[in-house]
Amino acid sequence: MMPMTPRWRIYLIVMLGIAVIIAAIYFPILKKRLRQSVQAPPQSEEQARRELTQPTAANANSPVTKAKLFWSSGAGDGSLMAVSIELPLSREPTQRAKQVLNTLLAGPVDAELRTLPPDAVLLAFYMLPDGTAVADFSEAMATATPSGIESEQMAVDSISKTLEANVPQVRWLKILIHGQEVDALAGHLDLTRTFLVNARAVPMTAASVPAPAAAPRGSGDSAKSPAATGPPISGKSAANATAKSAAGAQKLTPATPPSKLTQPTQKP
Repeated sequence: MMPMTPRWRIYLIVMLGIAVIIAAIYFPILKKRLRQSVQAPPQSEEQARRELTQPTAANANSPVTKAKLFWSSGAGDGSLMAVSIELPLSREPTQRAKQVLNTLLAGPVDAELRTLPPDAVLLAFYMLPDGTAVADFSEAMATATPSGIESEQMAVDSISKTLEANVPQVRWLKILIHGQEVDALAGHLDLTRTFLVNARAVPMTAASVPAPAAAPRGSGDSAKSPAATGPPISGKSAANATAKSAAGAQKLTPATPPSKLTQPTQKP
């Protein structure tokens, strides 16, 4: 009579058999996922930075609003089309502008219709009392925008039209690249000027304008005021200049946009 196999050995053999079956099923799935991760393109430095620096586009306490964003129409002629998207948007103009611009930068569902580079980041945004909005973008805005007057104009138009449709307080738009005023966007479109956004915009009061936030790596140091002439001023000086501008009698905004954001002339 053969001796009986201990019960624990039977359990061990059964468990090993189950483990082998599970491994045989899961191993091909694991191999496929590993292959996909190897083939995926590496995340660029700008994309990683964007995930870290970009503020949340929505506030849970903000009312859901139908925002209107402008992307390429796909006609190949530089025209734009409006796309309505429901977003929880802040009532405060500066924060609201950041939210719609970050959504614009994220791009449409069809990547072929995007107007701004996927790696571009909004580093800083603030508004002056006369309705001038200063938008500071990362270097990718200039280096990754396709060179050509049509593509460059479409990029700026998509920004200005999106601001016009969603932030009625914006009258002018000034674009900086990494805190600096540059001659052209990608070699053609002049960025030393300001762009008219909405001629009917209602200027903001000094009390409603938050002090400009300091952008990473000193990107806000070259922001300038939209009146007179003078050297670039710092973010703190810009806040002082805006308060002085609002403190005087209400003045009409000039019929044509000023060529540069410059420091107001100080009386002796």
